[in-house]
Amino acid sequence: MVISAPTGSGKTVLFELCILRLLSRFISEGRFVHVKGMLKTIYIAPSKALVQEKLRDWTQKFGSLGINCLELTGDNEFYNTRTIQEADIILTTPEKFDSVTRYRIKDGGLSFFSDIGLLLIDEVHLLNDPRGAALEAIVSRIKMLAHNPEMKSSPLSCVRFLAVSATIPNIEDLAEWLNVPVQGIKRFGEEMRPVKLTTKVFGYAPAKNDFLFEKRLQNYIFDILMHYSRGKSALVFCSTRKGAQEAALKLSQTAMTFGYSNPFIKDKEQQERLREASLSCSDKQLQSYILYGVGYHNGGLCLKDRSLIEGLFLKGDIKILCTTNTLAHGINLPAHTVVIKSTQHFNKEKGLYMEYDRSMIQQMCGRAGRPPFDDTGMVIIMTRRETVHLYENLLSGCEMVESQLLSCVTEHLTAEIVQLTVSDIARAIEWMKCSYLYVRIKKNPEHYAVKKGISRDRIEKQMQEITVQKVNELSHHQMIWTDKDGFLLKPLEPGRLMTRYYLKFNTMKHVMQTPENCSLEDALNVICHAEEIAWIQLRRNEKKLLNDINIDKDCRIRFHINGDKQKRKKRIQTREEKIFVLANDCLTGDPSVHDLSLTQDMNSISSNGCRIAKCMKEYFIFKRNYKGAINSTLLAKSLYQKLWDDSPYLLKQLPGIGMVTAKALHSMGIKSFDTLAEADPRRIEILTGRKFPFGNHIKDSLLSLPPKVNMSIEENECHRRGMSKFVVTLTRLSQPLQSSKRHYADMIVGTEEDNLIHFHEKIRVDEFSSPYSATILLSIPQQKKLTLKANLIFEEYIGLDFHQKLLLMKESNPETNKNRCKQPSLFPPPGDVCVIEDESETTSYGPAEMLCNLTKSKTINNSIRRAWF
Repeated sequence: MVISAPTGSGKTVLFELCILRLLSRFISEGRFVHVKGMLKTIYIAPSKALVQEKLRDWTQKFGSLGINCLELTGDNEFYNTRTIQEADIILTTPEKFDSVTRYRIKDGGLSFFSDIGLLLIDEVHLLNDPRGAALEAIVSRIKMLAHNPEMKSSPLSCVRFLAVSATIPNIEDLAEWLNVPVQGIKRFGEEMRPVKLTTKVFGYAPAKNDFLFEKRLQNYIFDILMHYSRGKSALVFCSTRKGAQEAALKLSQTAMTFGYSNPFIKDKEQQERLREASLSCSDKQLQSYILYGVGYHNGGLCLKDRSLIEGLFLKGDIKILCTTNTLAHGINLPAHTVVIKSTQHFNKEKGLYMEYDRSMIQQMCGRAGRPPFDDTGMVIIMTRRETVHLYENLLSGCEMVESQLLSCVTEHLTAEIVQLTVSDIARAIEWMKCSYLYVRIKKNPEHYAVKKGISRDRIEKQMQEITVQKVNELSHHQMIWTDKDGFLLKPLEPGRLMTRYYLKFNTMKHVMQTPENCSLEDALNVICHAEEIAWIQLRRNEKKLLNDINIDKDCRIRFHINGDKQKRKKRIQTREEKIFVLANDCLTGDPSVHDLSLTQDMNSISSNGCRIAKCMKEYFIFKRNYKGAINSTLLAKSLYQKLWDDSPYLLKQLPGIGMVTAKALHSMGIKSFDTLAEADPRRIEILTGRKFPFGNHIKDSLLSLPPKVNMSIEENECHRRGMSKFVVTLTRLSQPLQSSKRHYADMIVGTEEDNLIHFHEKIRVDEFSSPYSATILLSIPQQKKLTLKANLIFEEYIGLDFHQKLLLMKESNPETNKNRCKQPSLFPPPGDVCVIEDESETTSYGPAEMLCNLTKSKTINNSIRRAWF
């Protein structure tokens, strides 16, 4: 079924009826006999807030039946294969479900896919947003797998789709995409809304930047409320907590100028109730605003204050409530008037201001009108002049839902080939025909750069040409393998890595084109050119600060943008140069950037850069490139911790230690984990100006570190002619704590001169059987000097890594082949990886001239694992 109805008309009950209908299959002889995870419902919503609201609601409603609900979002990392298998209702966002199902694919589909009996899509008009491509890919994947003959006896073969949306004109296209029969298409108009809604969209001139534009809009809110709210309750939606507080401040200051004729207070009784309520409010700012009939509501308030504000607003004592967009979901606080102050919000993941999803705007609008108190509701949207028409079309239900898949079809097609959903060119074309893009390109070809008026057969051919072109492109760049005829398709390691790390095709190409002797600076340059952060702009007002950072009079940063004659550039001129300078400033551990927009850019560079660097590390290990693997591992870990390995503020990595404490500890000579372990807790308290037992808590934070280990490398006698035998031994020096946190490290052994990795393994440091040894057999060419380096690189923490090396020289006289000395490493410490679920064999290499073996003591168990993500 596809249902189109106004927001607030009660579509949620349809989902619940469908879930109950599915569960009714467990009723046998009048008894409900439930088997965990046997029939799964997947609920997909556009936002985490909406997922979490439904999770709370459905856990309460279905929990008594033994129905298990599981949240799959970026906010919940506490899931594994078992919890997914046992879940009856999985609630998720499109991106998270896409990424999770990319990682755990086996034999052409997730093991739990066959159990899916019902797919619920909330706010399906999300397809119109740039994020809609992920939703389209998920549904196309499920449709493909449902048609697979192997799934014939499983619930997936007759999976039911239920999609709901706000009022849209082309609901029939969605029905065609989801194979919905005519009787399953239900369209409800405004008559279904319990309260009639009036909408206004106001456009304003843009400011120098997004932040200033939001601030300027505060000046217009009071006049809008006076004109349209007319003394009734109003919700003012702001994009940030600070924005909500500032809007409340501005409104209360304006109300103050009216004296006893404050438009938000009707009588003395209301004034007295507000005065009493303000006394019980613990937030001092909020306390002063309440007196004027104004409040703000966000996640930063304590539970007591939030409950107080909600109660005052529902009673009508507080007339104006400024809040963040998260209130649009969850708590039911309707109002006569809703004001949306700016249609943009700050996206933390991308680090920039973006238009709200259409579903979010409609959720906010759904708060207008309070049955039975009002028979009308008012919605005012404040936006830029150039986007007024978008929101007028959205609110009137005139906006056609188009596909967004074409711009990222290469990445999604690669994911299907990696998962073996698509195994040949015919399946690839079938996958394209399962997409919403296929439906819309026939109806509106011009929107997808196809000539209008061409025949259906020509459009079919066009789709085939797009598919073949993308396959050839992937094959050319060695992401996939094709046979001579270009028919059979198989994934190659670069394609697997691109899919696993959710990278753009162009970014993966940059990774593969990195120089063979990849330095730390080369790896950082790859990140600066990545498409994932290509939206970052170089603003005119930032140039002076960026120029000063790059000139670097205090020698703070490690790498610089150089111009002619290798002199530091005095003028930063491109986006890539800005990213490079910001990354270097961030990695000092004490950045000089404090501007809000630059800090947001910096955070996005760190999070995206860390993911790209992890992919680079995996790629270099696959290519056996020693320098590339070591440097990209260091860069990934550094970007995660926002610190270089030589930063004086390494202690910032510990919980409870911020910049101020790290600087205070540095001033007393405490710069490393070892010196902190030896420090006196009372002395720490004196120098940081904190009270007992702060010093004990700081020292206790060391317990979060991995157990101490030691690494040694030595040459042993080898009985194989022409080969040398080396043994790398790990010994745990302290016992691991009973903690739920797992600690992993990469052991990478390679030779520097020929830039080759001879051995790599991922080890769980708190679980391996000590001592653990790896044996490496190596053929050393005559008269050639080689440096064999062994590195133990912890996945998360900087300052714990081990590096050992042996200098090897094979002379013509075998008797003199003893000149090998062990030296301390001057090698910079690298590395980062992420949590492993799957176990696999050790990575070992054995070409003609060298052979690598792994020898373990009899007590070695399955805790030694290779890096799979």
